[in-house]
Amino acid sequence: MRAASELVATARGQVENLTPTAVATELSGEGDVVMVDVREPGERDEHGSIAGAVHVPRGMLEFCADPTSPAHRPDLLPGRRVILHCASGGRSALAAVVLRDMGYCDVAHLDGGLNAWREAGLPIEGL
Repeated sequence: MRAASELVATARGQVENLTPTAVATELSGEGDVVMVDVREPGERDEHGSIAGAVHVPRGMLEFCADPTSPAHRPDLLPGRRVILHCASGGRSALAAVVLRDMGYCDVAHLDGGLNAWREAGLPIEGL
């Protein structure tokens, strides 16, 4: 059996890991970037969110990212830059691997998640 921590470590080694400052720079730039929050709804309610982040709970990601699925989210497109985040970076690293495996070619995640974002002094909505 592989531990969840081992799966996360492997995923982090396979995807682009971004700092909060790097993510903030990308979000404020002119590129076609979508930020995806893979946390559960209760986490967003309790801890707030990053402005403009699209909410797609981790359990629905594959369905929302699949253009052939009835649950597809139009802001998720395989050719678009996608940056994922969760609370601490584990789920978002795993989710980035899944999107890459689905054919998304420009995927990254916020290493350290919303916790790192908060620690960097960046703004959080809904608190």
